[in-house]
Amino acid sequence: MSGFGSFVARAGATGALVVQPRMGMADPLRMRDGLRATREADAVTVGTITLDSYTRTGDLEAARRALSEGVGLNGYPIATHPADTTREVLRGVADAGFPVQVRHGSARPEHIVRALLGAGLDATEGGPVSYCLPYSRTPLREAVDSWRRSCELLATTAEFGAEPHVETFGGCLMGQLCPPSLLVAVSVLEALFFRQHGLRGISLSYAQQADRRQDEEALTVLGRLAGELLPDVDHHVVLYAYMGVFPRSPGGARMLVEDAARLAVRAGAARLIVKTTAEAHRIPTVGENVRALETAAAAAADERARTPLVAARIPSVEDTGVEAEARALIGAVLELDADIGRALVRAFAAGYLDVPYCLHPDNASRARSSLAPDGRLHWSSVGSMPIAGLSDGGPRPPILGSSELLAALSHVQRTYDVRAAGRPSAVGAAPALPARP
Repeated sequence: MSGFGSFVARAGATGALVVQPRMGMADPLRMRDGLRATREADAVTVGTITLDSYTRTGDLEAARRALSEGVGLNGYPIATHPADTTREVLRGVADAGFPVQVRHGSARPEHIVRALLGAGLDATEGGPVSYCLPYSRTPLREAVDSWRRSCELLATTAEFGAEPHVETFGGCLMGQLCPPSLLVAVSVLEALFFRQHGLRGISLSYAQQADRRQDEEALTVLGRLAGELLPDVDHHVVLYAYMGVFPRSPGGARMLVEDAARLAVRAGAARLIVKTTAEAHRIPTVGENVRALETAAAAAADERARTPLVAARIPSVEDTGVEAEARALIGAVLELDADIGRALVRAFAAGYLDVPYCLHPDNASRARSSLAPDGRLHWSSVGSMPIAGLSDGGPRPPILGSSELLAALSHVQRTYDVRAAGRPSAVGAAPALPARP
């Protein structure tokens, strides 16, 4: 099976944005049908096998019991289905023209890596920080050790001609309300961790936030830092369509997906993880996923045609301090230890990395962020992170109260639903957040 990264590079050379769904079904036949439909979409696509929660947490006995009792699962149990079953799912669908990535969410992914390799796959995603702090209570030190072993296992496949690929999830911490400099820094640090443990095919993630200009700046910085710090690695940048509260109206959701695609083109991302018009209501169908892929691809093609300059990937963006903060965070972590895994553990223990609103025991939880009325994310408190005074945002906004936090979490949903209703409101100019009580 051809390399995931090589396929994305070939698509990028033709000027196409690769689009990808987040899709996973427990039934092998339905999973195969979903992959085939993704491949046949009117877009340049890669496939996804998203795993179920039991497999993610390592409770394989519960996954086996659910399959035997016919209980529904929220993804594909790759470590429970026999390897031959998964190979049959992929047969005649996954190949050099349609690589497939396994997405999971596990802080301890070794059993998943063994299962995907046994099925003939070699592309996955996650990271020792990004799949530990927001999603589990696994001690960070244990997650780092497990991810080290998983990366080394994946890397051994290169000896047999494979092109293993891992995507950092570091640019998606908490999905929203995390200022871009921390997303960029963790994405780069996880990529450096992957490289240190033998991987040479890496993608670096960033999640669309609430302000287009800030996102363009962050993606530009991420691409620049990746080029500087990963010169010996085949890498690309992947953008996630907004991961927070999605618009409830089909029109608003479609506009948000289209804006994500346009953002990816303008800022030089090679791949886009797409969401659908059903996100606010339920798990999307295969048909809804395909329509979202085609919507995103059409918006990307239109953006590239309207702004030829972006084809050369020379965006002109405002410098508001995202790069200075990201460099400071990365540098502070790398100075702690030559072993990046140990450096990450020490960084969180010292509060040099601190994820706002993350309740994991290994997170200092002193950092806080705020969402300005125009959609820009700002630090309200940086805790012990070494970035005080590096941005040009002026005085720090106050820490959010509960009502303000709820308003911030629904900012994008409100903005796009208002746009879809035809009322005068532009993204980045939604109604102001309520005053603190």
